[in-house]
Amino acid sequence: QAQLVESGGGLVQAGGSLRLACVARERTFMRFAMAWFRQVPGKEREFVAIISQSGASTRYVESVKGRFTISRDDAKNTLYLQMNSLKPEDTAVYYCAASRYSDSYWYTVDDMDYWGQGTQVTVSS
Repeated sequence: QAQLVESGGGLVQAGGSLRLACVARERTFMRFAMAWFRQVPGKEREFVAIISQSGASTRYVESVKGRFTISRDDAKNTLYLQMNSLKPEDTAVYYCAASRYSDSYWYTVDDMDYWGQGTQVTVSS
């Protein structure tokens, strides 16, 4: 059974918005930093955003700064990614991940212990 379950992907026109959600089936995930990554066919999985366990610290890849916002609601065991002003180059499968650390300093693929199954985001031009 998947430990992290994403939802909210879909097809949207350029300039539109989507909100992704990731529900953690175990509350223990809320002790750790949580992140979003994305991947397109033939390319490596790319870091998008991370939020610390406390929620006080966030980091973003440069290409999404000012457009995407990561947040968490620990009472609901849920991680979010609000994506605004979407561009065709944002098209990818988006994955949520649970870090093995509580802070947001470590955000490579190897720093993550658990992954969701992914949700497709397609932005048409």
